Amino acid sequence: MGKKALKSARKFAASGQLKKTIQARRKHRDIKKKAEKRKGSNKDKQREAVDDAPGGDDSDGIEDEDEESGKFKGMSVDDFLGGGFMEGGDDEQFSQESEGGEAEDEDEEENAESDDDSFADVDNLDDDGAEHLVELSKLAEKDPEFYKYLQENDRELLEFDPDTADNDAEMVDEDEEDDATLEDKAPVLTKATLQKWQKALLEQRSLRALRRLLIAFRSAVHMNEEGQDLAWTIDSPSVYSKLVTTALKYTPVVLEHHVPFKTLANGKFKAPTQTPKWKALQKLIQSYFHNVMHLLSQLTDDDMLKLALAESAKIVPYVTSSRKAVKVYLKTCLDQWSTAEDSVRIAAFLAVRKLASASDESIMDMVLKNTYLTLVRSCKSTSAHTLPSINLMKNSASEIYCIDHATAYQHAFGYIRQLAIHLRNSMKMKTKEAYKQVYNWQYVHCVDFWALVLARACDKQTLIERAGQESELKALIYPLVQVSLGAMRLIRNARSWPFHFHIVRSLLHLTRHTSTYVPLAPYLLPILTSVLTASSKPKASTLRPLDFDTAIRAPQQYLKTRVYNEGLAEEAAFLLAEYLASPPVHGSIAFPEIVVPLAMMLRKAIKSAKSSPWKAKEAGLAKALVERVEESARWVEQKRKGVSFAPGRFGEVEAWESDVKVDESPLGKFVKVQRKTREKRRKLVEKAREGEEEILED
Repeated sequence: MGKKALKSARKFAASGQLKKTIQARRKHRDIKKKAEKRKGSNKDKQREAVDDAPGGDDSDGIEDEDEESGKFKGMSVDDFLGGGFMEGGDDEQFSQESEGGEAEDEDEEENAESDDDSFADVDNLDDDGAEHLVELSKLAEKDPEFYKYLQENDRELLEFDPDTADNDAEMVDEDEEDDATLEDKAPVLTKATLQKWQKALLEQRSLRALRRLLIAFRSAVHMNEEGQDLAWTIDSPSVYSKLVTTALKYTPVVLEHHVPFKTLANGKFKAPTQTPKWKALQKLIQSYFHNVMHLLSQLTDDDMLKLALAESAKIVPYVTSSRKAVKVYLKTCLDQWSTAEDSVRIAAFLAVRKLASASDESIMDMVLKNTYLTLVRSCKSTSAHTLPSINLMKNSASEIYCIDHATAYQHAFGYIRQLAIHLRNSMKMKTKEAYKQVYNWQYVHCVDFWALVLARACDKQTLIERAGQESELKALIYPLVQVSLGAMRLIRNARSWPFHFHIVRSLLHLTRHTSTYVPLAPYLLPILTSVLTASSKPKASTLRPLDFDTAIRAPQQYLKTRVYNEGLAEEAAFLLAEYLASPPVHGSIAFPEIVVPLAMMLRKAIKSAKSSPWKAKEAGLAKALVERVEESARWVEQKRKGVSFAPGRFGEVEAWESDVKVDESPLGKFVKVQRKTREKRRKLVEKAREGEEEILED
């Protein structure tokens, strides 16, 4: 016991807080003596005297000081260094005092750099290891993922001898670690030492082993930085990889055992309750957390990044009490979410979603705001290479916004209103610069993002999951549709048609999932009829077909060319077919009456196009669409022949419309074939693009 106390004292002295602590205790003792001599004084006055004393402890520790001060009365510095202060378990109190002194002068990140020697009190929190042997047998049931990892990577740890567990837990390398803080040259970390720590963590959930592991982990994270006083030297890549993996995998398991957090029925979680063990572990957890954040900024390997993000998400409940830590973690995850490879983006998104599951509403607000702003910054420019990543970001961000509909409504309302303000300013100013506030990729992706959010929040499946309760976000469908239609009305010329296609696609997705009728035909018919009725002969060109998925404005050289006109006709005809085949339109009992004016306009345009030999393809596309629309109108008429109710009986009308299977109609089958054809062509284009890059590289 004396040897252990002596080492703890040396560690505490090395932290630079010993002198300050001794002076504070002496002042406290002198003030207490004076207070006891005052006649007629009561306990409240004594406590006030201690509180007012310079260098005194916090109010939370006064009662402990009153009870324990007799143990240190008259103790010399030599007795103190001899380990006398260890008697009575005051390590935790000394650790808390040293934390308080450092907090006045340094930030959390600076504290993390000198924490190696201030975690000695964690050693005394270890429980008896017998109960952990029983838990080890149940590890496969409690945490099958972690158990599978051990089977694949550390099977020897699962096949230990219980009779020697207590001896191994003493850790033969104790002298090496203590010398690491005193000698100029840090010892070399070996696999044998690392395996002993692993065994103690697995068998006993040892906090002593965890402390040593995290001190070594900090050495690994900062090993290539100058001016760092590290406790270990790591000269083997395999040991480095094993150390980092062990720290990331084992730390959440040990923490969850000693300080478990509570998971609520709605999927949210609460931070661990304030217990002496939790208070003693907080500084250790903060140090580990900042080291993980530092590691994420250095890693380049995708597999290690995914591991670090996945395991760091498991310690989120332990850092939510620190707003600074939450901000650092959120920024780090969002940086990976917006710049890394797709697999890493998904891991970062899962970590952000874990953070959003905190029961604290302020954290949810922070996550929603920063997620949206990161998305907007990332979609400033769009190309064939960046579009898949942007779509992944939009889909994942929409899932976060649907975690809490009431909180998301506040943000969605403000950001949709911002889109409306940009549109209003453009309509008032009517200048080239004003139009750019709307006709840009950020505006297009923002409209599409909010269409995704509202479609996910107001979908029939979501309504069932919410027990028939409508989402708070449903009220935003109307303003979003109005903003989108207003953006399409802002400029109507041949160069702006690609922008219109993007907005129409977003609204189509919204109408399909929310069963909301939006009149999109007036915005698609002018594009198709203008191509069909153009009397002048198209300009000859050798341009490749314009990719409407990655174009927001047609280049000048494409105007009045045959390749552009054919592309416009094909895209407009397909989107018009998608619109007419959507449930709000085709599923309506009034579908035959809805399509009458549309079919008449298209037939008139087709008739004028027949006189131009260079309009054969455009006329063919329009003719095929009209024929399918008219067939579907007759199909609906056949379906409603047996109807015996009037149009005013809305309940029976809705029941009839819900039974209509749009996919079985002639138009529904036509659209399904068109989708497969376009998807096949898209894959061929991607292969051609990849082949072109290979040729260029050669």
